[in-house]
Amino acid sequence: MRRAVLLLIVLGLAGCAAPPQTASMQVATASAGGPPPGTPPGRNYIVFFQEWSAAFDTPALKTIAAAAAQAQSDPAATVTVTGYADPLGSVQANIYLTETRAQVVTDQLAADGVPPARIHQRAAGKVPYQLTSQESRRVVITIGP
Repeated sequence: MRRAVLLLIVLGLAGCAAPPQTASMQVATASAGGPPPGTPPGRNYIVFFQEWSAAFDTPALKTIAAAAAQAQSDPAATVTVTGYADPLGSVQANIYLTETRAQVVTDQLAADGVPPARIHQRAAGKVPYQLTSQESRRVVITIGP
């Protein structure tokens, strides 16, 4: 019994640690190899999330702040926020999760100075795994067309 409890505690703590590829990014970086399939055209910023989470880490907040600054520098550009989830879980759970992820990013963009009327939000639902499951759990912020 003690081993089972200890194992659950260790696994729980390991689940809190961010894997090395959780950092959010601007797609403009060459090492990213371009945006994931289905990413709309324009200047894209990608915010990654942990499994079953809509919480931000520090890189995510920096990415959203960079997207907000870009949006403020181009007041005529449309801002589109699209949420995605990995293929695990039910359709309803993934729709809720993608809507929630898109909403929290939209709220943070507004807090960072982007007028809410300029932000268009959508939930794409679950998508197949990209290179890693982490890449499927994302929100794409597109500034432009």
